[in-house]
Amino acid sequence: MAFTAKDVQNLRERTGCGMMDCKKALTEAGGDMEKAIELLREKGLAAQAKKSGRIAAEGIVYTYVDEEKKVGVVIEVNAETDFVAKNESFQSFVASCAKAVADQNPATVEELMACKADDQFTVEEALREKILTIGENMKIRRFERYEGEVVTYSHGGGRIGVMVKFDTAADIAAKDGFKAMAKDVAMQIAAANPTYLDKASVPADEIAKEKEILTQQAINEGKPANIAEKMVMGRINKYYKEVCLLEQPFIKDGDITVSKYIENCAKELGGEIKAVSFVRFEKGEGLEKREDNFADEVASMMK
Repeated sequence: MAFTAKDVQNLRERTGCGMMDCKKALTEAGGDMEKAIELLREKGLAAQAKKSGRIAAEGIVYTYVDEEKKVGVVIEVNAETDFVAKNESFQSFVASCAKAVADQNPATVEELMACKADDQFTVEEALREKILTIGENMKIRRFERYEGEVVTYSHGGGRIGVMVKFDTAADIAAKDGFKAMAKDVAMQIAAANPTYLDKASVPADEIAKEKEILTQQAINEGKPANIAEKMVMGRINKYYKEVCLLEQPFIKDGDITVSKYIENCAKELGGEIKAVSFVRFEKGEGLEKREDNFADEVASMMK
């Protein structure tokens, strides 16, 4: 499988490795991007690479909570330019989509399109009308909806949206201490970008693959098999601290984990609190940005 200079650049962005190392890895992997990442990691050149790749598309990630109904929503709607994302009419449309998800509980984006956006239009009709009036293509990309004790957090003017669900008693959830703790956890997710809730959430095949890569890494460092095994176990624990929310060091106090922070707050509030699930959307993650070359555009218009 052949690869291009853009593939080398993409691999460099995903791993932080040098251009020549990336080129060698892609050559060795026959152009396979994921295999090249593995090879770079085995050589100890690359850290755990994010699967999402470059983050580039415009639009907004919006969060919404109906406190009375105890329903939370995080939704991403993409547009072509950042200018449109700041448009009040566009933002109002996104807010109506989030409310439609909360109230009408669609299972998919397709189902959301058929939901009522207001008294006049369906979401699909409202989207079509916005595309016509604003003059840019727009797309509802994804959403998540939680019921129960949920908290949301928005960062960077809609660049990142987080929603966390907790299992606790209603009287505990009503306390200011709970709200402050829940926001801290949501902010942790926004900043540290965990992939999983806890160790049990990590798929077994992913751990097996991680052990394989780390073992090869230790062998490449010249360590004997018995030492390599101990090193791998230590590195797997480090891996858990990177990818699992509850295992991560708490950002405001690195001496305790997020799990311990929640436990301490629960004791203070006189009840039990458990983080059940979370979702984190980052605007445009995994989408390629349209790369317009202005000089080429002008030249094509002059032909």
